Amino acid sequence: MSTPLLIAAHGTRVKDGEDACFELARLVQERLPEVPVSVGFVELSHPPIPEALTQALLAHGDRAVVVPLMLGTGGHVRADIPEFIDEARAAVPGAHVDYAAHLGPHPRLLEAVEARLHAARGEWTEAETTVVFIGRGALVPDANADHVRLGRMLFERGEWADVETGFIQVTRPSLPEALDKAYAQGARRIVVMGHWLFPGRLRTWTFEQAEQWAANHPDAEVRVAEVIGACDELADVVVERYLEMLPEAPPMGSPTYLAGLLLRGRDVLVIGGGKVSERRVPRLLEAGARVRLVSPELTPSLRALAEEGRFEWVPRAFLDSDLGDAWYVLAATNDPAANRSASEIAELHQRFCVRADDAASGSAWTPATADAHGLTVAVIGNRDPRLSRAVRDAVIATVAGS
Repeated sequence: MSTPLLIAAHGTRVKDGEDACFELARLVQERLPEVPVSVGFVELSHPPIPEALTQALLAHGDRAVVVPLMLGTGGHVRADIPEFIDEARAAVPGAHVDYAAHLGPHPRLLEAVEARLHAARGEWTEAETTVVFIGRGALVPDANADHVRLGRMLFERGEWADVETGFIQVTRPSLPEALDKAYAQGARRIVVMGHWLFPGRLRTWTFEQAEQWAANHPDAEVRVAEVIGACDELADVVVERYLEMLPEAPPMGSPTYLAGLLLRGRDVLVIGGGKVSERRVPRLLEAGARVRLVSPELTPSLRALAEEGRFEWVPRAFLDSDLGDAWYVLAATNDPAANRSASEIAELHQRFCVRADDAASGSAWTPATADAHGLTVAVIGNRDPRLSRAVRDAVIATVAGS
């Protein structure tokens, strides 16, 4: 019998929010047809987590996986849900419950966030649009810091004029304060997005506060993006969190086979001229690669390198024929469909491809690297770039101090 999955959701008084949560469970069930999938709520909605988890254990054996449907690591993730799991364990003696990681800044969720932002900006270009990205706000500083970090990731991945972060409650800056800051820096076309999964009070407050602020600033245009909602991206992340907890899941380390690529004199294809390419193209050039970059636009630093003749720039969107003789491909556009197409054509022709937006869907991953004392230190983990960077920095500090 397959290990049951309980989705531990927040709960809401808004029926649309509840309906969206159960719709997500349906999408997850489609991906895991042999797995019993159910939903339990922290508060406000029925059934509560202890009841739903106890029922799952009694009906399907003495083992279950709980996936917290939470974007951050606030009090529900750290305290409430573990306490509910303990209640269910007490009700079913001998039961084993695996508690999966929260959703976090998964690349698939970033795709969903970016899709909502692009839908809201409409005909505005990214370059003229400032994003005000709002989190829930928590008493746990780490959870608030994670939201600020996520806002920075959105900025680095795209070509937005700026990304300001704020919070709807508990801590500052508030949504109006974040809008004030954007306005003071010259923003006049602003997209506000509350980083919420489903409709509820937080969505309502986001729309109300944004509309009130816009009414007091008639020279600024403000649009509000929708919540993430029950979508394929969110379902994929829930399934991944579930599979990570199964006994047959891969070990805790990276699933990659580590090797160093000798790219001197070999063709490398880079798709996308944004922040990711800005960081990686210079390293490819240092390695001696012959870089061909396909993108309608380039960042100023990449454009300077192209004008110096350091790499070949093809100023248009990616075509399948661009693969050419490339040994290695970096798909780093802000369009998931274009990245997916590049990855698929590379796979078809047996070329390794890094997808900057969705590492799991590529055939290679880029490590966190640094140089010291003639050594290159590279750390690659299991899709936690923050941990990889922290380990890299600790190793470099040790090497530099030796």
